[in-house]
Amino acid sequence: MQEASGYLLTIAFALYLVATLFFGASIRQKKAVAIKNSAKVANIGFVITIIGCISQITSFILRWIVGGYAPVSNMYEFTTFFGLMFIIAFIILFFIYRLSVIGMFTLPLVVLMIGFASMFSRDITPLAPSLKSNFLQIHVMLSALGQGILAVSFVIAIIYLVKVVDQNIKSKKTFWLEAVLFTLFVTAGFIIATLSFTTAGRYAAVFQIDNGEKYIEYRMPIILGPTDGVLVSETGSDSFIETPSFIGDVVDSNKINTFIWSFIFGAILYILVRLITRKRFAAILQPFTKNIRADLLDEICYRSVLIGYPIFTLGALIFGMIWAQIAWGSFWSWDPKEVWALVSWLFYSSFLHLRLSRNWQGEKSAWLVIVGFGLIIFNLVFVNFLLAGLHSYAG
Repeated sequence: MQEASGYLLTIAFALYLVATLFFGASIRQKKAVAIKNSAKVANIGFVITIIGCISQITSFILRWIVGGYAPVSNMYEFTTFFGLMFIIAFIILFFIYRLSVIGMFTLPLVVLMIGFASMFSRDITPLAPSLKSNFLQIHVMLSALGQGILAVSFVIAIIYLVKVVDQNIKSKKTFWLEAVLFTLFVTAGFIIATLSFTTAGRYAAVFQIDNGEKYIEYRMPIILGPTDGVLVSETGSDSFIETPSFIGDVVDSNKINTFIWSFIFGAILYILVRLITRKRFAAILQPFTKNIRADLLDEICYRSVLIGYPIFTLGALIFGMIWAQIAWGSFWSWDPKEVWALVSWLFYSSFLHLRLSRNWQGEKSAWLVIVGFGLIIFNLVFVNFLLAGLHSYAG
């Protein structure tokens, strides 16, 4: 049943890729082609997306049956579920607005999410004692739903900026928009690097640290190695640079090493795209946004935040604090994930305040939404991946 769950997720992954092509084709139809045919192509993409979503939901249910608990307790499970909530939010949005461009931008991000999640362990393991609670489903799943809806607002904000930012001149706007899009290449770089080096195998290395009390396993060539680490495996090699002790005491050097390789592979991929097209990536995407109104995008983006914000508040903060009291005897522990969830919530609260009281619309609003979702991703990836805390089991 666990294998079937994995196959169904792979099928969903493939279907989302195919649906992306249909959404893209519906946008790029020539003028000679009737609008009706364009709508038909988009509807085919929508149907394929729904089938992929059903496949992913079935995968989730099968994994729940096998494990006996909601599969949202580690990085692989939560990220795939986050992707599922992202897709469901998109399906509802497309059903209302019928905008193909949203599908063409959303589905590749979900594909990247699933690919990213698949690089982590897929094993079903017993829950930590603190996780054995019905609040696992309530807190984590509501948080993911809220974040999935906020992810849609992020996509709309990207589409808005791709449309309105002038790509014919170099400016701060083009730089920062390109920087945001570059993070997608780094995510792809993580997937490519992990697959490449794991398949090769010979780069795997195990280091002994803290006088043999701990071991760190590397799966990629070691650029940044552990402080005072001793290589104890037959494969792999000594580190090129030792992690400074003030960093190594806080962050696992293996994870820093992984980020370095992800950045290298992502940069290579980005440079190749730029060399082939001789355009900024945003300029490549801009033609797909030509036939959609900027004011409509701004309105959809704002409404998405209005819906996602209270769900995120309820799931991530309120139910999270209740569960923390039950599990750890305290509503608040200043754990890194708690802190960054609060920072994210405060930022979105400020966004709504500025939107309502100062009428911040258009570009200002879009940039704020991107920063807000950046905080959510920082909490999901960087805080969860690099910093130790009460939520460390979720990595």
